[in-house]
Amino acid sequence: MLQLLGGVRGLLRLEPTDGPILWLNCRATSAVLVSSCIVLGARQLVGAPVRCLQSPAVPAAVLEAWCWVHSTYSLPAGLRGRVGQEVAYPGVSPSGGELAERRVHRFYQWVPFCLFSQAVLFYMPRWLWKHWEGGKIHALMMDLDIGICSELEKRQKKKLLLDYLWENLRYHNWWCYRYYLCEFLSLANVIGQMFLMDRFFDGAFLTFGIDVFTFLESDQEDRVDPMIFIFPRMTKCTFYKYGVSGEVERHDAVCILPLNVVNEKIYVFLWFWFLILGGLTFLVVVYRIIIILSPRMRVYLLRMRFRLVHREAIDAIVRRSKMGDWFLLYMLGENIDSIIFRDVVHELASRLGSSKHETLEA
Repeated sequence: MLQLLGGVRGLLRLEPTDGPILWLNCRATSAVLVSSCIVLGARQLVGAPVRCLQSPAVPAAVLEAWCWVHSTYSLPAGLRGRVGQEVAYPGVSPSGGELAERRVHRFYQWVPFCLFSQAVLFYMPRWLWKHWEGGKIHALMMDLDIGICSELEKRQKKKLLLDYLWENLRYHNWWCYRYYLCEFLSLANVIGQMFLMDRFFDGAFLTFGIDVFTFLESDQEDRVDPMIFIFPRMTKCTFYKYGVSGEVERHDAVCILPLNVVNEKIYVFLWFWFLILGGLTFLVVVYRIIIILSPRMRVYLLRMRFRLVHREAIDAIVRRSKMGDWFLLYMLGENIDSIIFRDVVHELASRLGSSKHETLEA
């Protein structure tokens, strides 16, 4: 298991084409989900996910296997009973007959598979972007992020980069909008996963974090722990078998679900993490819309981020290029040496100025 968890560290690697939001959504969140999946899956396969207190008439292994496969249940009527006096545990009370309301806990054995599926969905936007990006940024960097090379090599690489930017000016819009689409897909994924988890936990997940806070602030006598409601640590299980005379015998068992102690902590963290992640991703999507609609904002951002570049050069480039060119320059500036980036931008602005002057003379 430790080797598997060590391999998850590769998901956290930051690459030149990973923006902060894509890294948080696709790499950090996927790493958290995969790690949780490994921990819970190992415990289910190696340990004992269910322990049941059984009658002597039913072998323990048989009863626990049955309760694990066919799910356990709790009784909502027993959630508010006084533990030790009226009930053995919140939700574990006398059945009150076959028609009594039951809350069946079917999610228990599916949690690792659900976490892994969530990790795959979170990673999908980055997979799409890597497929669409095609290694463009890495190819254009040409090891210029190091900045330590001979002057001849530096001039040659700067000329290659400048020639590419000049010859392909105004042709990067579709490439840029694909990146923005991946950020939007990340936002849709976070929102969709909140509703998916709500469906998985029978409508109790959307307000889970709020319920936890309300529980902590309420009076001890009147409160019901929402984590016990979704992730009970003790439940009931009913097993039927034939008796010696051929009649059906009913055996009622109490089962301990030890993994729910881990499950509840994981999903409390995920609730708050999804909320924060969704808010940050929404702000980034709004930010992308603003820079698409406002060339002035693009000028401001380049000036704030790359202070070595002259304002006139930035104004000239933004005025004569499109959104995709701005985005490509911004990503290159994040990943190559600042002095080299300044020289490339100044030379590109000079070429744009010369081209405009020649056009006016003609």
